[in-house]
Amino acid sequence: MFQKMAVFILSMLTALTFASCSTSGSNGSITGSSTSTSTAGKSGKIKVSVSFDAMREFTKAVGKDKVEISTIIPDGTEPHDFEPKAKDLAALSSAQVFVYSGFGMENWADKAVQAAGNNSLIVVEASKGATPIQNTDADEIKEHGQYDPHLWISLKGAEIDARNIRDGLIQADPSDSAYFKKNCDSFTAQLENLYSEYKVKLQSNKKKSFVTGHAAFSYLCRDFGLKQNSVEDVFAEGEPSAKKLAGLVDYCKKNKVKTIFVEDMVSPAVSQTLAKQVGAKVEKIYTIESSEDNKSYLERMKVNLKEISDSLTEEERTAQH
Repeated sequence: MFQKMAVFILSMLTALTFASCSTSGSNGSITGSSTSTSTAGKSGKIKVSVSFDAMREFTKAVGKDKVEISTIIPDGTEPHDFEPKAKDLAALSSAQVFVYSGFGMENWADKAVQAAGNNSLIVVEASKGATPIQNTDADEIKEHGQYDPHLWISLKGAEIDARNIRDGLIQADPSDSAYFKKNCDSFTAQLENLYSEYKVKLQSNKKKSFVTGHAAFSYLCRDFGLKQNSVEDVFAEGEPSAKKLAGLVDYCKKNKVKTIFVEDMVSPAVSQTLAKQVGAKVEKIYTIESSEDNKSYLERMKVNLKEISDSLTEEERTAQH
């Protein structure tokens, strides 16, 4: 997949001998020169290239008006299937900082950085230092690799991402270190407040499992002691497996599942089929891979947590009757 794109990029660049040097932040998440010499934006802001929307949100929360952000994966594009072209990666050649999530989410990242030929680029793997969740399903391993990549759909994961981004911005502009630290502290405090609010609510729920259209919520489940049951696991290449579907229908009926969550980036057809068979409703849940509904990261995560909590409460009430 990447070979054609890489060849095209390299053919447009002059012959470069890539020099590399590295320095580590407090958790070893950052690589690049000790000080950034890439061209800054016209306004003097740090030029940051990010892989997708969640990374943009975290970078903006920490950098605020000191950063100029370009996003590689366009909104509305399924990031797991994204195959970058030369135009998608053009910003990397002049960026000071590149932020990507990691855990196999952007399997093109290393080659893109090499092809950009930007020796002073500071590279931030936002998930560095987090404990990954191992993929055990063969299809998930084939699609995503060894680890579940969806760390950002976790308030605790978002804190790690934000701190790694903070360290990258400080490396790019040490003179604004206090500014980035203050913004990061403010953002992580908001994350902690939301976590604490729903930790109490979800602990009070006896039911702990919910049904989703895409198995993207393992880290959120780890945060709150929940379990996801994914419709995606029941369907192979969009075609229902009668045996697996029957098993999930039985599970939903036995556990009186009243809500099936589905995100915009995945066809809701399979979730609607299951919901019809068990008499459940289909509700939207955010994976925060693209900008949606003019809502911030915190707003979308609050919607997610409220919908999950409300659905578990409703199912508990139903089970009592």
